Amino acid sequence: MKKITIVLNIILFGIFISNYADALCVNVPNANLRSGPGTNYGIVWEIYKYMPFQKVGVSLSGVWYAVRDVDGDVNWIHRSLLTSRYRCAVVKTEEVNVRTGPGIKYSKDGVAKKYYSSRVIRIKGKWAKVKDEYGSIGWIYRDYLWIQ
Repeated sequence: MKKITIVLNIILFGIFISNYADALCVNVPNANLRSGPGTNYGIVWEIYKYMPFQKVGVSLSGVWYAVRDVDGDVNWIHRSLLTSRYRCAVVKTEEVNVRTGPGIKYSKDGVAKKYYSSRVIRIKGKWAKVKDEYGSIGWIYRDYLWIQ
């Protein structure tokens, strides 16, 4: 029984690590998502710092990653524009309140619209403390975010 528990824990840890390793964030002020693995492919979407993605493939050269976004679309981005050193989030609803603390008892500090991307600073229960590319910090309810 003890060996089975150890094996299951190793498998679960491996699944967790592999999922986390596939989580990537844009680490430059802006970048282009492309329809294929190279600059000769069309630009699909211009994205900004802290936009999260999930890596789903790699080009033959190894320098372009196929990435899935919050909407489930898959496009390509150069690996030098990404990092896995921290977690990022993007608003997945039309808009959401940003608060001064982790709960509705805290005052509203603004509104974040769909595709607003940020770096996750801290998770507290169902709330995420985030920082955007301009350094603004606030709390957003996690159900409204896609966190990678």
